[in-house]
This record gives sequence, structure tokens and C-alpha cells, in this order.
Amino acid sequence: MGRSGERVGFYSGSFDPVTYGHLDIIGRSFRVVDHVVVGIGVSATKKPTLSFEERARLIKEETEEMAREAGGRVTVVPFQGLVVDAAHKAGAKIIIRGLRGPADYEYEAQMVGMNGILAPDIETVFLTAAPGMQIISSTLVRQIAAMGGEIEKFVPPSVAKALHKRFEEED
Repeated sequence: MGRSGERVGFYSGSFDPVTYGHLDIIGRSFRVVDHVVVGIGVSATKKPTLSFEERARLIKEETEEMAREAGGRVTVVPFQGLVVDAAHKAGAKIIIRGLRGPADYEYEAQMVGMNGILAPDIETVFLTAAPGMQIISSTLVRQIAAMGGEIEKFVPPSVAKALHKRFEEED
């Protein structure tokens, strides 16, 4: 996936939905890499709120301008299984992880150790959430949206519209 000489980073998650916190991490990733491959985890057993196609579309729309301004690019791919395998497939030598706080670090530190054994050629880079973004979680955004609450402070308007539409369909 990477062009010659291009530094590729792999940023994985469910992105259900993509939040301002995710977008902040993607935007700041361009300080470390030229190409951010956003890997959306897909599972045969888990039913996401938004389809893979919808999540991919929203991520592409919301990152297009930031990538252009940074002189980089973003691509979105589905993946199953190990993140290190998906990173290899994407041509990434860096795994990008966002940290909201100490609890995230505890979990992520274990993952870095395991991934380092599984794929010693891939480095993990932590980007801490910007102030004001540390409280945002996709799970909480979904819960607020499901109860008809305002989520526009946590997600872009296009994402809020997609979530509200999804929950209106369930009523």
C-alpha cells in the first residue's frame, strides 16, 4: 500500500462511530507518517451500529482535507485478526495508538509487548488525546445518541446525522 519512501502508519479501531478524538489522532499522525491506513476491525459475531461502508465513508470524508493540508493521505481498510498482520498487509512499519489516559496506557503497554514479540519490525507510537478529547468514547457517544441526546460536541455533523438516522430507524 505504501508508495516508495512513504512512511505508513496503521491506526486500528472499531470507529463506531468515528469521533473528534479519533480525528485528532489521525491529524496528528501526519507528524510521524505520510500515509495513515485506518483499519476498521470487522467481526462476524459483533453487529456494529454503523456498517463498515458507512464508517469508511465518514472517515474518508472527515480526513480528506486534513490529509491534503498535511501533504499525506488516508486510506480505510477492513481487517480481522491480529493488528500486526493487518499492519504488515498495509505496508505499515508503525502502529498508531491513541491514549485517553492512564487506564488506556495499562492496556496498550501489554499490547505493545505482545506485538513486539509477534512483529519486531513494527514500532508502536502513542499519541495522547488532546485536552478536551480525553473523555470522548465511541461507546458513550452511541449510548447518548440511542437516548436521543446531543452528540455534536463529540462527533462531526456528518457522523451525528448518520447516528441519529440509524437510531430513528430502530424506533
